Amino acid sequence: MNSRMGRARDFGAALLRLALGAYYLMHAYYAGAVIGVQALAQANQQMYGVPFPLVSAWFIVLGHLAGGAMLVIGLYPRIGALLNVPIMAGAVLFVHLNQGFFMRGVVVSAAEGRAAAWGYEYSLFLLIATVAAVFLGGGMFTLRSPRKGIRISLN
Repeated sequence: MNSRMGRARDFGAALLRLALGAYYLMHAYYAGAVIGVQALAQANQQMYGVPFPLVSAWFIVLGHLAGGAMLVIGLYPRIGALLNVPIMAGAVLFVHLNQGFFMRGVVVSAAEGRAAAWGYEYSLFLLIATVAAVFLGGGMFTLRSPRKGIRISLN
């Protein structure tokens, strides 16, 4: 592969890594601070039939938080992405699969103007993008940790 194509691939991998990391950090905040772990566990059990609902809720919050941070800062980005693969697979299988493929908005509260997304197309897309990040790695602007400390890689 020539150097120009290699740089383009690394830049694309970095864009994917940063976008996924930001997404997962926002979801960690929303699930942990806005919804709350206990409420998430209750919804996992009552609405979606997720096994081990409290353990699953903690894994969702901590996996999104740690994995998202690892993706954003570029420290072990493949592991950061890998932490989120089972979470997104669970979102597809337990939460959205029975809602059909297409995502559509349904107004939940006119006072708040919030809409709920239904359908598994977006969750499936994020799952596939996250698996791609596992295979691609971090791309440019990552922190690499060789045996003698951390160094910044701009390849």
